[in-house]
Amino acid sequence: MKSFKYLFILAIIPLMAFTVAHKYYVSITQVEYVKEKQSVQVITRIFVDDLERLIRMRYDETVTLAANNESEKVNQYIDKYIGEKMVITINGKPSKMVFLGKEYENDIVYCYFEIEKVASIQSFEIRNQVLFDVFPEQKNIVRTDINGENKSFVLVKQNDKGLLNFK
Repeated sequence: MKSFKYLFILAIIPLMAFTVAHKYYVSITQVEYVKEKQSVQVITRIFVDDLERLIRMRYDETVTLAANNESEKVNQYIDKYIGEKMVITINGKPSKMVFLGKEYENDIVYCYFEIEKVASIQSFEIRNQVLFDVFPEQKNIVRTDINGENKSFVLVKQNDKGLLNFK
């Protein structure tokens, strides 16, 4: 019986070494052009723990992202970071995204931005480098609804731009 336990343990330990969960690093950004409001609305969904890790590394080691009792600086950090790492060019001109706020849902933080006074879109380019500096295997999915056309991009560190042209 003792030898059976010994063989069982020897067989199980190597198998357990391969059961470590692989973490996926992904964000999803939804871009919608609302012609009636002359507005481009941007919603970025990021895992809370990934964004928290980034903010701690870059700005403040003591920050905790939470719906309650959160530092007032968190919004500033998010606005600054995403403003640097996500650049949108409309009709060949860089656009200024205005940070509207954020909300938490389970383990996701929804970050809301808007680009105002966009009369029309003939070309749309997005560079999304969010979290590439923390997670090299990060993937940023971008879904667009512009001029009635739905398009998607999967952006990675080696290919961080997507371009759409409209007639």
